[in-house]
Amino acid sequence: MTKQIHLAAHFPGVNNTTVWSDPQAGSHIEFDSFVHLAQTAERAKFDFFFLAEGLRLREQGGQIYDLDVVGRPDTFTVLAALAAVTDRLGLAGTINSTFNEPYEVARQFASLDHLSGGRAAWNVVTSWDAFTGENFRRGGFLAQEDRYTRAESFLRTAWKLFDTGIGRFEHRDQHFDISGTFGVPQSPQGRPVILQAGDSHEGREFAAATADAIFSRYGTLEAGQKFYHDVKGRLAKYGRTPDQLVILPAATFVLGDTDADAQEKAAVVRRQQVSGATAIRFLEQVWNRDLSGYDPDGPLPEVEPLTGENTIAKGRASVRMFKDPAATVKEWREKAAAKNLSIRDLVIDVSARQTFVGSADSVATEINDLVQQDAADGFILVPHVTPGGLDEFADTVVPLLQERGVFREDYTGPTLRDHLGIR
Repeated sequence: MTKQIHLAAHFPGVNNTTVWSDPQAGSHIEFDSFVHLAQTAERAKFDFFFLAEGLRLREQGGQIYDLDVVGRPDTFTVLAALAAVTDRLGLAGTINSTFNEPYEVARQFASLDHLSGGRAAWNVVTSWDAFTGENFRRGGFLAQEDRYTRAESFLRTAWKLFDTGIGRFEHRDQHFDISGTFGVPQSPQGRPVILQAGDSHEGREFAAATADAIFSRYGTLEAGQKFYHDVKGRLAKYGRTPDQLVILPAATFVLGDTDADAQEKAAVVRRQQVSGATAIRFLEQVWNRDLSGYDPDGPLPEVEPLTGENTIAKGRASVRMFKDPAATVKEWREKAAAKNLSIRDLVIDVSARQTFVGSADSVATEINDLVQQDAADGFILVPHVTPGGLDEFADTVVPLLQERGVFREDYTGPTLRDHLGIR
């Protein structure tokens, strides 16, 4: 049976995908930018609009990382405002389960679901570092196994509140000891759609047990199929069927009149995304030392990386991504030598983010092929220009998917659960 494709739009926020130097680039904090992207996604009949969240600005060498200087506005404030200027588009927010409390988060999501007419979604995440914890009274951090234990307890506590509506509740376990009366009537969806993005064994189990959709980083055929079958294969033990979890890899794209044109554009975009300064900063995260004296157009540093608990890049995911810096440096030196790559060229090579590059027809074909071959159920698209970066995709790729009968021409129901086909 031909599968229907799910599409969502990620507001890129502060990350290395964004091209700040593009003349079309706009604010990442002014409301008009959020409105533009959300309304484009709704015009194209996307399932939902997705906001990531950072609870602390990242630092490098003791200073705020340059891509974070715009700041990060509050998720609920933005989504509640967007509920008033959209009608059907789902509104998904990333809210942390390590430092928040179930009652407050449940109240906020139930309110958002009411305000939006049943379009709220919660991306449940955990926090992994003490650096972020310093922003909160609790401070510190939890070991990985404890993070997911708390997250599952947090979510099940919130579910109890959602199901209660205005009524008495009580929940006691190792993480929470709460009772009282919930302050919001049961919302249109009953519970918000639950998203999850963890890739560890614990994260995959958490998704299989509790999530309606999972935000994956595996957007290629082989890796996507492996992840897809692994996660969906875990559902049965929780009494769930494969259609009860939607798998959505993050995906970037560059479109052109022809495939060759798109490839040329993609090369330009990559050099815009990785300036010389950005390349040096990226390298510092692996070497864990100040490399500001190196020429980004020169060879890789001959010094070895520093290892240990202290990191030059506070709050950066690279702390977890590059668990063996010495092995990573060895691999990169071999690659640079084989291809005669400068520091900047190497960083462009190893941090490539463009999933789909080609004409509208080629990109539509590739997206459909990946979905039909069970590498994904759809994609969360991350444009490299804010806020208009989704416009071309909406105007060229979406109509082709609709013509092929694999993407909706209109919404069939009012809620996000309707869009996703999830009970």
